[in-house]
Amino acid sequence: MWFDERPAPDWSIELPPGLELLNSNQRLHPMAKARVTKLLRRAGHRASLAVGLPRLERVYVVGELRPNDRRRRDPGNWYPSAKAAVDGAMTDAGVLVDDDAEHLVGPDMRLGPVVKGGQLVLHVWRGTDA
Repeated sequence: MWFDERPAPDWSIELPPGLELLNSNQRLHPMAKARVTKLLRRAGHRASLAVGLPRLERVYVVGELRPNDRRRRDPGNWYPSAKAAVDGAMTDAGVLVDDDAEHLVGPDMRLGPVVKGGQLVLHVWRGTDA
């Protein structure tokens, strides 16, 4: 499993299972995409506050897609979901001053275990050793 590559994350922010996610292969109407993006930002914001992330200078984030079935997946296709969730969890929640390259490395996407309804989890490491 990819977790073997580095130490355990300092925090894991779990978005609710079954939440509608964005996929880069979708061709959504801009208003539909904006609606889902807003939901993901809010979910990331709420989950970040629930975990109690402190204000941080720099973080490394891995987005873990936990699909709802065992079909083959390219987890990178769910980057738009992770980006929206990170914006809510890091910037909107006041954890980071900005989500630019000086403060945020990632989100890098990985595939996780199957979860009923599917789920997105953000794993966060403090510091600059990305």
